[in-house]
Formats: sequence, C-alpha cells, structure tokens
Amino acid sequence: MSVQSTADVADIAHTIQLAVAPVFLLTGIGGILNVLANRLGRVVDRARVLEARFTAADDPQHALQVWELRGLDRRIILANRAIFLCTSAAALICLVVAGLFVADLAGLGFARTMAAGFILAMLLLICGLAVFLVEVRLAARTIRIRDELLERDTPESGAGLTFRRN
Repeated sequence: MSVQSTADVADIAHTIQLAVAPVFLLTGIGGILNVLANRLGRVVDRARVLEARFTAADDPQHALQVWELRGLDRRIILANRAIFLCTSAAALICLVVAGLFVADLAGLGFARTMAAGFILAMLLLICGLAVFLVEVRLAARTIRIRDELLERDTPESGAGLTFRRN
C-alpha cells in the first residue's frame, strides 16, 4: 500500500467520522417523526369516530361534538406541520452529509454552504419541535373529564385530596 493510498484512506475515515454525528441526529429525528405520526394517527382515528357519531344540530351533544372536532382539526394541522418541518430538517441533514462527502472526495471547498445547510436544518428542527409542543399543549387543554365521572363530592372518593390542573 502506498503512502498516497494510506493518506486517502485516512481522509475518508476522517470524513466518515465527521458524518457520524449527523447520522445519530437523523436517528433522533426518526424517533420524533415516529411519535408525531402516531399522534396524528390517533387524532385522525378520534375524528373519524366523532364523525361517525355526529348528531343533528338540535341534539344537546352537538355543540360539544363540534367543539371537539374543531380542536382535533387544529391538532391535525399542527401535527402535519411538525412532521413537515422535522422531515425537511432530516432531508437537509442528509444533503449536508452527502455534500460533505462530495466536497471532501472532489476537493471542493464549500464548507460555509454546508454549515449554512446544517444551521438551517437545526432551525427547521427547532420549529418542528415548537409546533409539536403547541400541539401537545392544545391536546392537554382540550382533554376534559366530566366532574360527575370524577366523583369529587363523595366521601369515598378521597375527599380532601385535590389535584391542580395546568
């Protein structure tokens, strides 16, 4: 093995080492996308159940059904936006990793472009996580358990115990 080929192997090994961190980041984003897709699926399933049980406008449950469907519709929109932003971040990270390899192998010097791409990917990921947080907060605000089901006024229900709801 010549000295030149040993140096080439070392350069490629160094480039692979640089690409490992973004690959771990992609794994994390994949996990986030899995959570988002599952949440979206559950919200869609709940919306379909409500649509199947939808009542006429004069039914006492109608206003509650409309209110819940509007909340679910908003959550679907937010989950889709979060998925789009996180997927865009992952795709951009893939482009940055590929660009790093091409730049290194071809001897091109566009490190600033790669750095800008990585920064943009991080901004997309941050925005996706922020939208996800809004969706989670909306879900937490819209979950309501009727007081009569909680049996708050009966002695055997643990009277004296209070729970603070945020």
